[in-house]
Amino acid sequence: MGRIPEETIQAIRDRIDIVALIGRYVDLKKAGRNHKGRCPFHEEKTPSFNVNPDRQIFHCFGCQVGGNAMKFLMLYENLSFPEAVRTLAGECGVEVPETNSGDRGVSEQLFSANQHAQSFHRRELSAAGGSGALAYLRDRGIDDEAIETFGIGYAPDSWDELAGELKRAGVSEQHGIESGLLIERESKPGQKSGGRNSYARLRGRVVFPIRDVRDRIVGFGGRAISPGQEPKYLNTPESPVFQKRNALYGFPSALEGIRKSGRAIVCEGYFDRIALARAGMTEGVATCGTALTEGHARELSRRTSEIVLLFDGDTAGQNAVEKALHTVLPAGLRVRAAMLPAGDDPDSFLNSQGPDALRKLVDQAPDAIEIVIQNAVKRGCSTPAQKAAVVSHVSPMIALFANPVERIEYARRLAMVSGTDAAAVESVVRTSQSQSRDRERRMNARGERTNTPAQAPRLVENKSEGREEQHLHLLTKLAYLHPTLLDDAARNRIDDLVPMGSWKAILMLLIDAAQDGQLDDSGAIDLELLEDRLDSEASARLRSVAVDDLGEDSESSPVRMLEDLLGWFAKRRRSADEDLVTQQLRDPNADVDDLLARKQKQLEEKRRAALGVPNPTTQS
Repeated sequence: MGRIPEETIQAIRDRIDIVALIGRYVDLKKAGRNHKGRCPFHEEKTPSFNVNPDRQIFHCFGCQVGGNAMKFLMLYENLSFPEAVRTLAGECGVEVPETNSGDRGVSEQLFSANQHAQSFHRRELSAAGGSGALAYLRDRGIDDEAIETFGIGYAPDSWDELAGELKRAGVSEQHGIESGLLIERESKPGQKSGGRNSYARLRGRVVFPIRDVRDRIVGFGGRAISPGQEPKYLNTPESPVFQKRNALYGFPSALEGIRKSGRAIVCEGYFDRIALARAGMTEGVATCGTALTEGHARELSRRTSEIVLLFDGDTAGQNAVEKALHTVLPAGLRVRAAMLPAGDDPDSFLNSQGPDALRKLVDQAPDAIEIVIQNAVKRGCSTPAQKAAVVSHVSPMIALFANPVERIEYARRLAMVSGTDAAAVESVVRTSQSQSRDRERRMNARGERTNTPAQAPRLVENKSEGREEQHLHLLTKLAYLHPTLLDDAARNRIDDLVPMGSWKAILMLLIDAAQDGQLDDSGAIDLELLEDRLDSEASARLRSVAVDDLGEDSESSPVRMLEDLLGWFAKRRRSADEDLVTQQLRDPNADVDDLLARKQKQLEEKRRAALGVPNPTTQS
């Protein structure tokens, strides 16, 4: 892959909005100058993940992961640096010089193939051959606005048209196959394929593009429209850009609705998701041919604290609710369930009952665990054995609630509804909780679950800083924000007074950068220019300085703050020297005259410091 010019990279940095970018993946709340949320790279209950729009960087104080917008994409989506650059370039309208298409990453090629297929499907729906598909959509209540909003298209009932379209667009047959748009044609031994070696997968179907949070098409879902056509629903298979365990249909268009409503509505199909939007509920998402997974739960929990499950009211829907609870409760989500009448799905319910009825059903949805308890009791709860079965069935789900108050209250609720002793139920819940933790530990020990991307550095504990650490942090902040203070006199004093270690190394590097004029538009040190001169620990320290608000609201001037900080280190140095002289005076073999002279000098320095007179040995 050819080298991307530095001026192109800088243009992307200048244009990208890092808060908007990361806000697609993390529910960010304004906190002073920063935006905060729960870190997507490690499990945490108290938000320690900070995004600073002024510096255009992110930093987690919990796991020390951080960097710029490109770094975030590299970590979150497992992209190479050039792939992250090109991804952001496409979003902010910066043209990246290309050498040839073969230099582009596989992911980019697959996104390109999907986009060309989408254009083809959209044209075909409007063409004469798409009249049957359009009539089918109209019969389902889908109007032009919904078709346009969700990009619905039509894959003609043809073996070769899509393959030809991709070829004319410059998409290789191999990338068409890797994306799942095409199926490789099998030839019998000794038989020639007679031309193209692949054919379209989604033939004769209404097609729904599946997009990621950055609105890129990762795959397609197709709905059969001809009698006897099987299967009724068919998706493109998983690929390097499409993983069903993480994908949610309608996710990018739901993000704003989720933010405003404080919830996400989860349904099971494409038409169901569209029905929610038609009813004015834009916060809906749908799974793509799979049950809710841990990946879905993580994606949702980063953006909201509550989900509403909208499933069919039959036995299959009830089972789906229970399965979902086992998956999403460990993510800390509050779960409610809106159960539709038997035989209805959201789409049919909307068409028969209207938007107000669908909205009311969702808004008044009870806690999902209440439905589970009621359904379990309905199956029989009169004999001791039946009571034990009900408690054993529901307790593992109650045990998954992280909040102990909720856990105890639901245990008591289960005891009351089932007519069982509350203490006995609470005991069963505790046992279930212990067993769940044991399973979690075994899974982690086997490496079956990880919340940290491969590129993320090892997690470190966030230790409380002592007073010296805080002063070093603040001194580095001052040097970073006000590099004009870092003249030769300041350099000499910092070099003399600041103890050796990582902080001093960073300070000296900032001084060198200031004297070399490596500043950003705000006049602060340009962190990007220092990145390749810092190790991972120093980078984390400097990012923590850049994103916090420490010292920025001080009423003291930067000059006064610098004097106060260096004065503190000077006082600390004097105190250490005094202790050393006092200790040496206890040695019977010591040179008493020399030590007394040093003691006298220390007293003079102490008097000068008390009077505010500069010390000639530390000033120039």
